[in-house]
Amino acid sequence: MLSTLAIAPLAYTFVFPGGLISLAVIFFIIAILAYALGAKGMAGFTAGIGQTLLFVFLVLAVLSIIVSLIH
Repeated sequence: MLSTLAIAPLAYTFVFPGGLISLAVIFFIIAILAYALGAKGMAGFTAGIGQTLLFVFLVLAVLSIIVSLIH
């Protein structure tokens, strides 16, 4: 019982943020860290993923605005 109570708060402290914007920011942070550590290939790869996620978010946001204006 005591060990369960001690571990329970740890399960709620690490919550992975959802959404395309937060994922894009996470990939950009990983890219910056990888570049700073000298892994330029991995930095370019993760920056590309972040750029793609950001582009998908922008397209979906524009489509959402257009659909909401039509209805």
